[in-house]
Amino acid sequence: MNKKNILFVFGTRPEVIKLAPVILEMKKYPNRYNVIICNTEQQKELSNQTLSYFNLKADIYLDCMRENQALADVQSRILTSLEHEVFSKYNIDATIVQGDTMTVLCGALASYYRKIPIFHVEAGLRSYDIFEPFPEEIMRQMTSRVAALNFAPTIKNKQALLNEGIKENTIFVTGNTVIDALFCLSEETMGNAKEFYKNKNIEIDDKLVLITVHRRENHGERIDRILNAIEYLVQKYKDHTFILPVHPNPNVREKVCNKLKKYNNVYLLEPLDYPNLVYLMKNAKLILTDSGGIQEEAPSFGCPTFVMRYETERQEGIDAGVSILVGADYDKIVNHSQEILNIEKSKSRLKAQNPYGSGNSAKIIEDIINKYFDNNSKFN
Repeated sequence: MNKKNILFVFGTRPEVIKLAPVILEMKKYPNRYNVIICNTEQQKELSNQTLSYFNLKADIYLDCMRENQALADVQSRILTSLEHEVFSKYNIDATIVQGDTMTVLCGALASYYRKIPIFHVEAGLRSYDIFEPFPEEIMRQMTSRVAALNFAPTIKNKQALLNEGIKENTIFVTGNTVIDALFCLSEETMGNAKEFYKNKNIEIDDKLVLITVHRRENHGERIDRILNAIEYLVQKYKDHTFILPVHPNPNVREKVCNKLKKYNNVYLLEPLDYPNLVYLMKNAKLILTDSGGIQEEAPSFGCPTFVMRYETERQEGIDAGVSILVGADYDKIVNHSQEILNIEKSKSRLKAQNPYGSGNSAKIIEDIINKYFDNNSKFN
């Protein structure tokens, strides 16, 4: 086949983490692909920080975010920037997006308007509640309607796409590339992460609780209930260390700091570099999170994970018993957490295999894309 110009569009840290293995895999074949990397900078600092960990750098930076933007403003700015700064200047043969962010939807729409094939990594995740997660559930569904290739992490994800009338010959079960990213971590990198916490005088032992909270649907009263539950745990388990990387969103940051900064066993950190976050997941006794990616990564380390959401599009972890939905319910968060914190870490480890993959997803995806172009497939 002729060399193809492949555009990767992302804007957030999770997108970088999950697309980096695919980018690196495709860069192994410079005779097949000219890889073009576009960062909308939906999360400017986080996305660029994570790119550097993978020794990658964007070719195009769009700087699309403004303070306190409405969703409609974010969409219009990203969509317009992609059209004028990318698609009008480059001859693109296919666009690759990952997940469910505003960047994903805009990358898919901008490509669709020019009849350029869209390849969707991590397709088919569904909660079927359009406000949980909001607005990601609808963005993911809309992207599926225009994708030429849907890379579904699991059989459940494939079935969801089939149920929606997506053509079976466009759906491929690949596992999740986030597991590939975990395997990119060298012993040296993890050693550097250990030193990172040592230099901050943070003791990482068997009594570590990792917390992340940031999702839009948890703003307002929900985050108040979540923080009240965390405060109770912090006060009761004074011999445990609670680490919470604070999301830059001011709606989250102010409430978290006001509630928890006064406690000596709580460390409120700036958003963490990817390997430093993985180091915490690897060593945590318990994880409390509303993150999607952590739901997928934590099972690789056998760490009990309580998901502070009422619905999840990652049902496989719930079914496998590696995650439990606790929502923003004070009693559920406290009671389930106490079950883990009251016992030794060694007795709380989970034995189930990670249901999201084994670490070879990027190779599978590249092979499918290569065959797609070899077979002269057309976008329709």
